[in-house]
Formats: sequence, C-alpha cells, structure tokens
Amino acid sequence: MSLKEELPDYSPETLVTPLLERLSTYLSSADIDKIREAFYFAYEAHTGQMRSSGEPYITHPVAVTEICAQWKLDPNALMAALLHDVIEDQDVSKSEISERFNPDVADLVDGLTKLERIKFASKAEQQAESFRKMLLATAKDVRVILVKLADRLHNMRTLGGVEPSKGRRVSNETLEIYAPIANRLGLNALVREFEDLAFEAYYPHRSRVLKKALASAQGNSRNLFHKITENIQAALPAYGIEGTLSSREKTLYSIHKKMKEQHKSFSEVLDIYGFRIIVNTLTECYIVLGILHQLYRPVPGKFKDYIALPKVNGYQSLHTTLVGPYGTPIEFQIRTTHMDHIAEEGVASHWIYKSEDMSLSDLQKQTHRWLQSLLDIQSQTGDSSEFLDNVKVDLFPDAVYVLTPKGKIISLPRGATPVDFAYSIHTKIGTHAVSARINGEPAPLKTTLVSGDTVEIITSEQAKPDLSWLNFARTGKARSEIRHYLKTINLNDSIKFGEKLLRQALQDLNIPMPEREDELWAKIAKESGAQTIDEILIDIGLGRRLAAVVARRFLINSPMIATSAMDIDEISAAHASQILIQGNEGQSVTLSSCCSPIPGDSLIALVRPGFGMVVHTDDCPIALAQRKKEPERWISVGWDKEYNKHLSTRLTLTIENVKGMIGRIAAQIAGADANIVQLNMPNELSEIATLHLTVQVEDRKHLASVIRAIRLLPQVRKIVRVKG
Repeated sequence: MSLKEELPDYSPETLVTPLLERLSTYLSSADIDKIREAFYFAYEAHTGQMRSSGEPYITHPVAVTEICAQWKLDPNALMAALLHDVIEDQDVSKSEISERFNPDVADLVDGLTKLERIKFASKAEQQAESFRKMLLATAKDVRVILVKLADRLHNMRTLGGVEPSKGRRVSNETLEIYAPIANRLGLNALVREFEDLAFEAYYPHRSRVLKKALASAQGNSRNLFHKITENIQAALPAYGIEGTLSSREKTLYSIHKKMKEQHKSFSEVLDIYGFRIIVNTLTECYIVLGILHQLYRPVPGKFKDYIALPKVNGYQSLHTTLVGPYGTPIEFQIRTTHMDHIAEEGVASHWIYKSEDMSLSDLQKQTHRWLQSLLDIQSQTGDSSEFLDNVKVDLFPDAVYVLTPKGKIISLPRGATPVDFAYSIHTKIGTHAVSARINGEPAPLKTTLVSGDTVEIITSEQAKPDLSWLNFARTGKARSEIRHYLKTINLNDSIKFGEKLLRQALQDLNIPMPEREDELWAKIAKESGAQTIDEILIDIGLGRRLAAVVARRFLINSPMIATSAMDIDEISAAHASQILIQGNEGQSVTLSSCCSPIPGDSLIALVRPGFGMVVHTDDCPIALAQRKKEPERWISVGWDKEYNKHLSTRLTLTIENVKGMIGRIAAQIAGADANIVQLNMPNELSEIATLHLTVQVEDRKHLASVIRAIRLLPQVRKIVRVKG
C-alpha cells in the first residue's frame, strides 16, 4: 500500500458528505444547502490551521456539528456549530456572518466567542468574563450552551493530542462547570461521558485500576444478573405489564467519587450495579415498584420518588435499592418511555422528539426560569469572578424539596437554609428576614433544610441582610442579592456619613455646606481625581480622605469664603471638635468588638483608609496600645443625641456553679429588660465557674441596672465588663 493511500482524506467533500447524509434524515434539501454553504465558509476560513493532534482544524467544527445533529438541532444552530470558531480564530466579523447567513446565526456564533482581544488583569479574569458572556447569551437562547457543550465534548474526546497539564486543566474545568451545566439541563448521557473522560485524563492511573477492577467484578456477577433478569421477566407479564429491562453499572467517576467521599475501598462500594425498567404508563411505574418489593427486600431509606417530586432539571423516575441474590444491593430505576427520553437528553429532547408531539412545556419552563435567574444574578453582580462563583453555587447536583405554609413545593439545593428559601419566594422577604419557623418550631436562619420541611419566614421592616449570611446561603440568587444589598447600603451609609463629617469640618471653619449644584464641587472633584460628588463623600466616609483636607480645599478655592473665614493656619486647631456618631452608620463606622462601646461611654476612634472609623472606648487597652504607634490617625468621637439602642457589650461573671444558676441569671437579665445575645461557660463542671455573656442594652445607664440585677443573686461573686 502506498503512502498516499495510507494518509487520511481531508478533502472538503469527504468531510462534509457523511454530515449532510445524517442531516438529510430530518432536514429539508433547502436547509442542507445552507449548511453546505456554512461548511465551505468555515473550511476556507480555517485553511492552514491545524489542531494539536496534527489534523486540519476544520475536522473539529464538523465533529461538533455531528454531535449537535444527534440532538437534531435546527439549521441555524448547526450552521453556528460549523462557524463557532471563525470570529475567535480567523478575524471574521459578526456583521459578515450576519450578511452571509442571517442575524440569528451571527448572534449564536458571537455568544460562543471568547473575549480574547480585550486586555484583562489575569487569565482567570478573562476566562470568567468569557464564561459570563456565554451564559448571558445562553439565557436568551439555550442553543448557545448546547453548541458549546458539543464543542467541549469533542475537545474532551480528543484530549490525547494536548499537553497533559492542559488536559488536566480542561478536565477540571469540565468537572467544575460543563458537567454541572449539562446536568442542570438534564443531559444525563452527556454528564456521564464528561465525567468519565475528565476522570481518565485527570487521574489516568486511578482510571486504569478502577476499570480493571470493574471488569473483574462484571465477570463475577454474570450469574447474579442472569438470575435477576429471569425473575423480573417472569414477574412483569404475570401482572399484565410490558416493560423493557436493561442492566447498567455506575460510571468510573461516580465510583471514584463515592470511594473518596465515604472513604471506602472498591470492594466496599457494593451498589455498583443497577437495572432500569421502562414501562408505558405512570401507573405501571408504581405497580412495578410493588412487584420488585415483593421479589426482593428493600433497603430502608433508599427509596426516592422523583416522579411525584421531579428534579429541577425535569428528571422523573422511581429509585429503589433492593437486597438481591447473594446479599448484593442492586439499584432499580423505573420510568416511562417519555421520562426516559427526558432523563437522557433533557432540554435537547425538545428538538430530538418534537415530531412525537411530546409535551415538554414544564421542562422548558424550568429551564427558562433557571436561565432567567442567570440574568438576575448578572444584574446584581459587577465582578465576573463573583458571577462565576454564584453560578457554580447554582449548578447543584441534588436538591431538597420544602413546602411553603400554603403547601407549595419549593426546590432548593442540598444544604440550603431559610435564607435561600426566603429569597426564592421574593427578594423583599429575603431582605427583611429575621428568623424562621420550620415545621411550626422557631429556627435560626442558618438552619439546614431537609426535604419535607414546611418553612415560614418571619420578617421585620427594620431587618436587613448581614454579611455572615454569605457563610450559609447556598443559591446564586440569595448570594448575589445579599452582596448587592450590602454594597448598595454600605455606599449609601458611607455617603451620608461622609457628608456629615464634611459638614462638621466646614462648620469648624465657619463655612456653609455648598449646594450640590455649586461649581466649587466640580473644581474640587477635578483636583482630587474624583468623578462625582458622591465619590468624594464615600471616600470621606470610608476614611480614604480626611474631611478637614477637603474642607480646606473649599476654603482655598473660594476667595470670598477665605476672607470671611479664619486664617488657613488655624484649620488644624479648629478641627478639634468631636465627631458625633449614632452607632448604626454601617460600614463607615465600626464599633470595635474588643471593648464593645455603648452609648454613655467616652470614645476615641481610629481612621483606617478604606474601612472608615473604628470606634473604641477611651480606656480600651488595645486602643491605647495602637494609639501610641499611630497617634495621627486617632480622632475624638462622641455619641449623638439620637443613638442606636440595640448595642451589645460583654460581661464576665464568676459564679457558684449550682443547679439552675444560668436560668436565674437569665431571669434577672430579662427582668432588667435586656437580652442575652451569647452565653458561654467553658469550665461548667467546676464548683466555681466563669460565665461569659454578651448582652444587648440601650446605654451605659441600662447596663448598670442589668449589673445591679445580677448582683442581687448571692451566688454571683464577681462581675466584670470586658474591655480589650
């Protein structure tokens, strides 16, 4: 055989003919002509470009289009698959594609194009921004992500041609992002292939060892499979049921994941085998379940009804694990033909089976709601990395199903809390949530929900999200809404506090606060390098600019003010008056946790650029030590007449540890109209114990009454307010 005959044939007709033959099974001749034109356009654009494997690059878009053809995507999506790299790699413009083909194809290709030519601070930022661009395009048209998943699948199938380090990076990205997206869209067959290909590339040795062990286990289980198959095939007709029985096994990746999560060896992972039974009607699913439970003993806690409660991606099936012959646990899945189509192809089944007039409206609505949630997250998120993090959180593999008080079922990710539940109902409910009732019992917002819980959210108009919520919020919607609120409210607080500081500094100079329309503002903003008035006020509020310096600029820039005001050299002396705080200014004013100042305490404050003022009591040991190091950063602070009446401070009690002592102390504190926020007794077994309390009081006078009430108990030997 000659060398010429041995080389693969990459001529245009050889590449395109098999593809067009496959497409002709469901597309018209006119559509085939359009796709042929797109192929030749891509062929010409990629001429001379090679893949890492040494093949002409055009083989990649053809392979991607063949995968899309398996899902029977429409002509525009198929043309986009052929052209998906021409903008990115070959400098073809979006407008050129729009004119040559149509705007729909151009939009799809643009949604699939990475942001390569824009400069980013890092490769990670570029990838995150490209991913955000693709997902937002997906939110408008799900075909974008279907073509992208086909693109990623072919890249995973051909990883052998790339460097191992790049192969591991691509595999990790596939497991972290693309497999979860495929799962979220219900493409289970694709998920399995993604996971096994990524596992093989990332852990080649582990993959080979597991594959060998699984092959050995298969040989040992032939009798088991044969016996189960015989029993079921005999039992179903006896009840008048026609069903298709097929055996299956867990994927290598799922076995590896279970071994890792549960710290088990391969021999300890018993449920690696399973059967799937496909029947004609929903009622037959439950009849088959009963038949199986008569044949074999069910494993307690291993039954899941995804028909009554479908997964968020539309998946429906009955799952049960039974103790089969020889004591081996076997998982069974029972579903209808319709459910099986959805389970394997998910949202792509809309195109594959549309000729069967299947009603997929619920699945399409669920997919649309998830895609719409991406736009909601985007609207609250400015940073692309943060957006990607929130989307990853939302790509949950499992779900819990909880109920509203009116019985509506809400699907949430595993590990979700009442905060996630509240935001899933309405943003306003999440924003004003204070606590929850779970199954009628009071519960904190960080409680982990389980399927079947009935959840009621308690709200208050005065309540607002707390930064700590991000530690236990699980959904992308909740996390993005919390972050958005905190950013917005902190900026507003900083503007108000910055304005207050500047007004006070100007008063010290006998200068009135200029109106926002005053041209002085524009001049001072320009000199300061600021874009807006609010930017100056935010910087003052956060301690990035000193109010006295900005006030001085007003004095210098206005001759009329300067002549009527005191001498500029007297400014420092004039700026000695106290800054008054209320204790609820948000990010601009932080009450230090080391001494927990309350109204009535004498105060000092440290100005930290970017953090605003950190307020201490003037006798706090930590503050006094820091003040010696940076005396120029400390300013005089006092309490405003209107102050926050719900501040906390800490007490340490030395007590006789008798029965019921904590209850007596709590009763005395409640009788003094105060609230215990936190309680800790580390040496609870000692006769003399130390009790640490955090109590919420109105002011120093109220604290004194609380201490007097506690001292009435003879078993209390000592009370100390903690500072430092």
